Amino acid sequence: MVDDKKRRNIGFLRMKKLSTLFALTSVALLSGCNCGQSDNEGWTDLFNKDLSNAIYPAGVWSVTEDGVFKATKDEIIFSKNDYENFEIELEFKIEPKSNSGIVIYCTDTKDWIPNSVEVQIADSSCESFSKPTWTCGSIFGHVPSEFDTKLPFGVWHKMRVRCEGQNIDAWLNGKHVSHMDMSKWTDNKVGPDGTVILPWLTKQKKCDMPTKGKVGLQGKHGGAATDFRNIKIRPIQK
Repeated sequence: MVDDKKRRNIGFLRMKKLSTLFALTSVALLSGCNCGQSDNEGWTDLFNKDLSNAIYPAGVWSVTEDGVFKATKDEIIFSKNDYENFEIELEFKIEPKSNSGIVIYCTDTKDWIPNSVEVQIADSSCESFSKPTWTCGSIFGHVPSEFDTKLPFGVWHKMRVRCEGQNIDAWLNGKHVSHMDMSKWTDNKVGPDGTVILPWLTKQKKCDMPTKGKVGLQGKHGGAATDFRNIKIRPIQK
């Protein structure tokens, strides 16, 4: 027979184990890590330095000797390969009025805006990009950033985007910044929270959109360029 003191000790130890397990699970989810996959494992360059595996207009995109990707015009650079169930991680540098983004699930590079999803990279302090679903880290036109994303200029910042089927998560400088479950976007004109969707994004319902496509980076769309480096991608290991 177990006395009351031993019973209390056993109960305490069980609660401690459950609390530890819950804490570890929470950390894993918040950090966006893959089970059985270390944070440094499985990454490859999205683009070669000679851009031989990219689709882009001649004379717009270039790579410096130290690996910085630059664009002179508002033109996207796309991967030749299609990707599904993946993570992309990169560093970016903005200036006042910068506006760019990470484009995922693109199925039409000629008409990419309604046929993809974009995670916004922008100068959130600029009035033109200060709307909730236009700020840095937002899922452009659909999901606002979870915190104030006004960033200092001229320094490198890190963005990670995890794309697993219809679920998209983004982290900005290590902090979770947005989540989208595309299955909830069952109307092409109004979002699940009643927000009116921008007219140029209404071609198809996001719930019906393919979750496999090309990955791209938007060029000099705003009043200033956005530079990129260390652009990595890896498949999600389940």
